[in-house]
Amino acid sequence: MITVPEEFARTTIAREGATGAKWIAELPGIVSGLADDWRCTPDGDVMHGGVGVILPVRRDGTPPAVLKVSFPHPGNDHEPDAFAAWGGRGAVALYERDDVRYAMLLERVSPVTLAEAVDGDEVVAVAARLGRRLAVPAPTGLPRLSERAGEWEDGLRGDDAEFAHALPRPVIGAALATVRELGRAQPGTLVHGDLHGRNILRAGREPWLAVDPKGYVGDPAYDVGALMKSRAYALAKAEPGAHDLRRAAHRIVDVFADAAGLERERVRRWAQLHAVQAAFWARRHGFRVARGGPELEWITAFADRLAESLTEPSAGPSAR
Repeated sequence: MITVPEEFARTTIAREGATGAKWIAELPGIVSGLADDWRCTPDGDVMHGGVGVILPVRRDGTPPAVLKVSFPHPGNDHEPDAFAAWGGRGAVALYERDDVRYAMLLERVSPVTLAEAVDGDEVVAVAARLGRRLAVPAPTGLPRLSERAGEWEDGLRGDDAEFAHALPRPVIGAALATVRELGRAQPGTLVHGDLHGRNILRAGREPWLAVDPKGYVGDPAYDVGALMKSRAYALAKAEPGAHDLRRAAHRIVDVFADAAGLERERVRRWAQLHAVQAAFWARRHGFRVARGGPELEWITAFADRLAESLTEPSAGPSAR
């Protein structure tokens, strides 16, 4: 039987309440049952992410693997579908799945993340190249981003009304235009949905492989959002001036678009929409790095500046 990491148990119960506490109590038995069913032997210490535990295991006839069990939540429903569609191309390979127990047996790779190993343009370029490979025709039954466009528009209008004058009119208008013009008609392409440097791990058979997909169907340019937000905190810590922030944000757009083989303006518009949504999210919920106080106020102000910086197309080529 495994021992559930204390931090993972604490954060899961804080987020999910009594349901989370019940699941945490059952988790050692769930993992033990899966290991028996899949004829696996533990091969290391239990690790965890935000929503699941990961146990290194071995099994005869299978390369070194990990047994991953996630908290049962709709947001985790389609992770195995995405892995199955990719078949190990650009992402870790899927060996087994148990959708009832939200469990998978996955290829084992290094715990070293892209965000830890490299910096700057290389993070963006590697993620974008992986995103390009992962953009394959989507299997049936996956959630379509286009079906969320109405929710996005209602959310933007509601946030704008509640937090009056938080962002300038042109910034809100640009985000709404993106929802109407890009959000409602999207291709039938499988996209990762949460592609950033911490969800890309160093591997052996390929230099880098993606993990933790959401498994959405939509525009591959959508994936710039998670990457931009993950890079934003580093930009904020660098405390760039308004001009430097604009250059840095548009540089991310340039590198992503080039490496992913996507239209630059489309990438910029999706990045701007994500930035506006993040600015309002900060006001409603805060972030993991800050839930309140001066730190959150500072991050929120930065999110506002980032959204403004991405609202207008670059006047010319960003510094390349």
